[in-house]
Amino acid sequence: MNGKILIVDDEVSQTKLLGGFLTKKGFTTTTTNDPSEALTLIRSQEFDVMIADYRMPVMNGLELIKRVRDIDPAVAIVMASAYGSIETAVDVIKSGANDYVTKPVDLKELLLMIDRNIDKKRLIVENQQLKEILQERFRFDNIIGNSSALAEVMSMVQRVARSSATVLIRGESGTGKELIAKALHFASERKDSPFIKVNCAALPETLLESELFGHVKGSFTGAISDRKGKFEEAHKGTIFLDEIGDISLTTQTKLLRVLQEKEFERVGSNQTVKVEVRILAATNRNLEEAVEAKLMREDLFYRLSVVPIYIPPLRNRRGDIMPLMDYFVEKYAKENGRDIQGITQEAQSVLVKYDYPGNIRELENIVERAIVISRDDVITLKDLPLTVTNQHAQETPQEPAPFLELMTLEAAEKQLIELALQKHDGVQTRAAKELGISERALRYKIKVKGIKGAQTESN
Repeated sequence: MNGKILIVDDEVSQTKLLGGFLTKKGFTTTTTNDPSEALTLIRSQEFDVMIADYRMPVMNGLELIKRVRDIDPAVAIVMASAYGSIETAVDVIKSGANDYVTKPVDLKELLLMIDRNIDKKRLIVENQQLKEILQERFRFDNIIGNSSALAEVMSMVQRVARSSATVLIRGESGTGKELIAKALHFASERKDSPFIKVNCAALPETLLESELFGHVKGSFTGAISDRKGKFEEAHKGTIFLDEIGDISLTTQTKLLRVLQEKEFERVGSNQTVKVEVRILAATNRNLEEAVEAKLMREDLFYRLSVVPIYIPPLRNRRGDIMPLMDYFVEKYAKENGRDIQGITQEAQSVLVKYDYPGNIRELENIVERAIVISRDDVITLKDLPLTVTNQHAQETPQEPAPFLELMTLEAAEKQLIELALQKHDGVQTRAAKELGISERALRYKIKVKGIKGAQTESN
């Protein structure tokens, strides 16, 4: 993956080595031995990644990180040091760096870091571009979050929005599938045409068929006049079929015909109706199991899932919980005429750890309820429902880790590594990630300290 790299190191040999290597790999590289010059370059140019030495005579790594972040919050920062320690790595990451490597730099590992960070920045940029596209027609601020999982979803939305491909949006109830469907519509060329939603689970089979395809007068009891169906209403636009896994096999056959031939007949009519419409579908069911059980046509399943988009449950993207909480507090405080300033730290901690079986919809209900019943100007633990606080009460408090007891720094580091390896069943890749160091650095420390029970490959 090509990108622009800034290399900052007071050692000329180091900048030449890394600069030459990365240039050969297809990157555009700029090198400097002066941190002050690096800041000038950051102000005048846009870089994807900055690789900087931690110890430089004019300015140390933490100060450089802070000043770079003030200028360009989006640039990825990889900090390198020949004096690697767990404490240094923690300080560097807390200060705003994206990654930390020890010298001598493992060039293969560095390439992986660069590619990962450039890809992450691309997702962020695409997400922001989509927000700008949707600003005029759709309240994109309802799609809130900072997690990489949500960034992946929104990246996919942007890539497929302008196409006419059928999209199957999958995810548990309450994850925001309808919001994603609206985002797809309003970011497409069909944005000025209708967006029609049909909840397939809300109607019995006989009524659903009429709802989708329309009917003629007298076709069944109660059909007192001709009526257009949702597909006709969505002509030139988008139809969103929510809970697609609940439709009958008969209706599936007619839906398959619309997908293949772009035509159908109203209930009770032999006259063919032609439509040009994009189909978006959503489900919280396992459609593969439905196909196996002969409850869904296999050909329809493949027609619907040309582009599948999976929305992870909220418990798997906890980075989105805090932004969502803040949004719902502001929204429902305003709606209910309450001057609520926010949520206490204790309540926030409990809410972030809760698993949310009802996903975003459940979080929204929890916040709205707390706004209504709170007697203070902040939401506290007592304002949360028992389902949330009971889970918190059942959690076993963790005892202080042994390495926090008074001992030498050398012994503490050894115990910390042993704890990380024990937690991850000896798998060095996972333990290194937990400790915030490279796997190469961890292997070195394991060897030097004589630590047993480590595995070189993940299970």
